[in-house]
Amino acid sequence: MGLITLNRPDALNALTHQMVLAMSRALDAWEVDEDVSMVVVRGEGRRFVPAATFRPSIAPDWPVSRFNDFFADEYRLNARIEAYPKPYVALIDGIVMGGGVGVSIHGSHRIFTENAKFAMPEVTIGFFPDVGGSRFLPRLPGDFGLWLGLTGSRLGWDDALWSGLATHCVKSEVLDQLLALCASGATTDDALNAVCQHPARAIDDQTLAFIQNHFSAPDLVGLLDKLESASKSGDGVAARTLEKLSICSPTSLHVAFRQIRAGAQLSMRECMAMEYRIVNRMLQGHDFYEGIRAAVIDKDGAPQWQPSDLNSISTTAIDAYFEALGPDELAFGSTKGEAAPA
Repeated sequence: MGLITLNRPDALNALTHQMVLAMSRALDAWEVDEDVSMVVVRGEGRRFVPAATFRPSIAPDWPVSRFNDFFADEYRLNARIEAYPKPYVALIDGIVMGGGVGVSIHGSHRIFTENAKFAMPEVTIGFFPDVGGSRFLPRLPGDFGLWLGLTGSRLGWDDALWSGLATHCVKSEVLDQLLALCASGATTDDALNAVCQHPARAIDDQTLAFIQNHFSAPDLVGLLDKLESASKSGDGVAARTLEKLSICSPTSLHVAFRQIRAGAQLSMRECMAMEYRIVNRMLQGHDFYEGIRAAVIDKDGAPQWQPSDLNSISTTAIDAYFEALGPDELAFGSTKGEAAPA
């Protein structure tokens, strides 16, 4: 068993560029090592990985290209995990967001404990659900993935299991037993079947029907129109959903909607290439830096989005996020040797 422990508990195990490169090297070595039959990744302490350690807004002297290197290597790692030829087991025993999603959800075995909390709230900070969100979100049932990507809603192990985000659920108290079984030579599935749980779905039928009805809209404006109409008719769920969307970056909502819809027809590598185009444009814009300022630096919770009105954003402006990068397109099979700053 090849074991990766994300051991930055004081920083909530947040990913750094150095960690991305180290994981890539480990996967390369273990793929050709006949003594390694599976890979297990876990987080130290009560966290898996909440996000990447990446705050370009407080390092203005670093060129954007250095941060592009971080994302390029992270996205290549995400694609590497999805295509890994050996069982890749992610033990998720805490918060999993951002970069943590990318190094877990694409694995062959995604193990959630009762402590697990999944979310992709990137649109609330002027970003978008990257690290392969365009690959797995549209493949969840009943437009559930689009709802997750636009609202940033949190899920526990119960809803992660029925939706397919989790492949198995286990109690946190048996994680050491599970690791011992894996290390003893038991197959991945035999080890999991010996300890897995089957928590019942937590989200109710009414909410699922609401999601499928409203989030199946062909475009973002149509989705919002349906929500506003339902809200005016006294639908409390629609009103609460509109309130969630109202605090998000209008640009991010447009980009995320198109990204998730497009990803349904794309391979993993195509999704990562698309996301790399988007992130290049996000790093040249306003809202990501403003979102980080409001959430992380000043912590005032009052981002000033530009544009601030969702309806004032043109189709042409959103098209630009998805345009090819020419010679700067994401290439696979290589990583940058120098890491961006933590």
